[in-house]
This record gives sequence, C-alpha cells and structure tokens, in this order.
Amino acid sequence: MNTQNKTLKIVLAGLLAALTCVATMIIRIPTFKGYVHIGDCMVIASGIILGPVVGGLAAGIGSMLADLLGGYYVFSVATFVIKFLAAFAAGISFTLFKKVVKKYDLPAVIIAGIASEVIVVLGYFVFEIFYEGTAAAITEILPNCVQGVTGLILAAILSPVLLKIPMIRNVKFQMKETKKANS
Repeated sequence: MNTQNKTLKIVLAGLLAALTCVATMIIRIPTFKGYVHIGDCMVIASGIILGPVVGGLAAGIGSMLADLLGGYYVFSVATFVIKFLAAFAAGISFTLFKKVVKKYDLPAVIIAGIASEVIVVLGYFVFEIFYEGTAAAITEILPNCVQGVTGLILAAILSPVLLKIPMIRNVKFQMKETKKANS
C-alpha cells in the first residue's frame, strides 16, 4: 500500500472514530445504568470498512471518547475493549462471509452485525457483573439488545451505501491487494 493510501486509511479511521463518537452521543435514551444509542451502527461500519484491527481501533477510540465526554468514565476502558472486539468481529465476519456471497454486501453486513452485537451484549453483561453485580447486569441485557438491533438495522442500511463510495471502495480494495502481495 503506497503512502497516499496509508494516509487515506488513517484519515478514514479518524473520521469513523469521530462519527462513532458523535453517533453515540447524539441520541441517548437513558436506561438503568447507561443509555441506548445509535453508535453501534458506526462500530459495525468501522469493522467492515477498515477491517478488523484498524476498524476496531476506530470503533474503540470513538466509543471510549463518547463515554469520556459524556461523563461515563468508569465504562470508558471496558467500552474501548468491547467496541474494539465488536468491530474486530464485524470485520472478520464480513470478510469471511463476503467470500461465500460475492455479489451482495447485505447478507455479509447482517452476519457481521450479529457477530458484533453478540460481543457487545456479552461484553457489557460480563463488565456489569464485576461492576454492579449480577442483578444490574441482567437489567441491562434488554437495553443492550435493543441498541444492538438498532445498530444492526442502521448498519445494514448504511454500510452497503458507504462501500459504494469510490474512495472507501479503493481503500478496501488496496487493503486486499496488500494482503495478497504479502502472502
């Protein structure tokens, strides 16, 4: 990958981190301990567009910033890890499923979103058990599932559109070419 493409990938990562932060903060529906938001849409999209590692970093950083800026400091490190893993799973799932269904992006996006959201729900459940106890963790399962379904639906609408943008498509194509050349 040449310098221009590396720079473009870094810029896209920063943009997706910022969009993840904004999407997480823009609409907040309070729950017992946290809030439901639409930021998971951008977490899934980050993994799909930038791949597992870079997408995971963008999603984790953007989500963590939303927690820090929103006053949810105690969740920030857990959020970084959980959202990194969620985007990582989305990136891997999308890539693997896309090899099976070559022509259409939507089924691969849905599988990626499901993999991502399972990690989010389980990740916050485990964190809540240690932070507040099992009862509090159980009360957050339903809101996290609602947030996950919302993020999945929005990602299923948004990601195929984003993947048609030439700049994004070219970065994704360049990433694949670089991996083939290094193999």
